[in-house]
Amino acid sequence: MQLPPPLPSPWLPLFLAPFIGSFLGVLAWRLPRTDPVVLARSACPRCRTILTPWELVPLLSYLAQKGRCRTCHAPIDPSHPVMEILALAVAALAMLAAFAGGATGPLAAAATWRGCLFGWWLLVLAAIDLKTFRLPDILTLPLTAAGLILAATDGWTTFLAHGTAALLGYTLFTGLALAYRRLRGHDGLGLGDAKLLAAGGAWLGPAALPMVVFAAALLTLGFILVITRGRIGRDMAIPFGPGLAASMWGTWLWQTACPLHG
Repeated sequence: MQLPPPLPSPWLPLFLAPFIGSFLGVLAWRLPRTDPVVLARSACPRCRTILTPWELVPLLSYLAQKGRCRTCHAPIDPSHPVMEILALAVAALAMLAAFAGGATGPLAAAATWRGCLFGWWLLVLAAIDLKTFRLPDILTLPLTAAGLILAATDGWTTFLAHGTAALLGYTLFTGLALAYRRLRGHDGLGLGDAKLLAAGGAWLGPAALPMVVFAAALLTLGFILVITRGRIGRDMAIPFGPGLAASMWGTWLWQTACPLHG
């Protein structure tokens, strides 16, 4: 296997993660609303006061302001610190998985950064799907491309296997979506889910697809049973993206921490 190019220490993502999570929270909020993501300055959504740099320090600003805007005292959406904490958790788990799999030095750094890229990308997709029941092409398609590019760095055989897995994942869910629409007369599975599973195939390979789909179904069912207390309506809209993203991320952790079995 070709060695990856040198990367910064695998510990660096832990320090960057809260700031990455802060950006992901902004991305999850603005992208579905078609608001500018990079150029627009952060402001309180209620009073529109522009936030100072001291109010944008991840986690610490939220705690110091007791979760409220300093100007109008409106509550700050808790999804922002939650995203920062989850981004930190992704970095920590990616690093632990790399070390558990026996990677050291540059290989550990490469595995950690690869896991962070995958996990943070999945995190923002899950957040958007929870809010809007949509998985934007502008995020799912580049995620698939990134997975195939990284697979290509491991050799032509790996690239072909992961490319085939991406095609299988997309075909499987697209077929299920079309069959459901034909039988029931309305959509039951979005094509965004098909594109996300294609990304999973590109990153994880064909052997992982059954595990990903099965785990995603269990996670989604468990989540819905908890929030509805077991009362699921026939026409209830259920986002599948978060469960699919969680199962893909868990599968990557398993593959990395247990390379002989994953």
